[in-house]
Amino acid sequence: FFSPGFQVAPETKAVMKWLRSIPFVLSASLHGGELVVTYPYDYSRHPMEEKMFSPTPDEKVFKMLAKAYADAHPVISDRSELRCGGNFVNRGGIINGAEWYSFTGGMADFNYLHTNCFEITVEVGCEKFPLEEELFTIWHENKGALLNYMEMVHRGIKGIVSDKFGNPIKNARISVRGIQHDVTTGN
Repeated sequence: FFSPGFQVAPETKAVMKWLRSIPFVLSASLHGGELVVTYPYDYSRHPMEEKMFSPTPDEKVFKMLAKAYADAHPVISDRSELRCGGNFVNRGGIINGAEWYSFTGGMADFNYLHTNCFEITVEVGCEKFPLEEELFTIWHENKGALLNYMEMVHRGIKGIVSDKFGNPIKNARISVRGIQHDVTTGN
């Protein structure tokens, strides 16, 4: 998952352990520097290839999740606006991460490959490091979109996997026909 010789920081190891210990299903990483929602994979299938579409087996689900956020964001969903030097209007405010730019070691890819958690990355504004007085506006631009995204937790498969006595089965593998990516039940 990480490049050879890559040292994982202690706080990154702690987050990885935390993600594996709690059965999260959705997460979002908030960044600055653009107005777009990206989804995995963020690392190109061909490491030397930049801007190469690299879908996961759950491409349709990730697009649905990214659109749920983008469509509820007042600026990302504004079809008349050119923003931040990049134009994602024609894409509906979303893009596959590796198609935008490929990088290794991202949390969205880690979550998808090593946990049950589906993560999107939200670029919340044109400024990489917004000024303190801009934060209130950024919060209000993203609040409804975040709530809309959180409601997506009710989409898809949910329930309890149990034995014939009704006891929950821990670490049962759930497979969906046609999607080469399984998830496992929690505790």
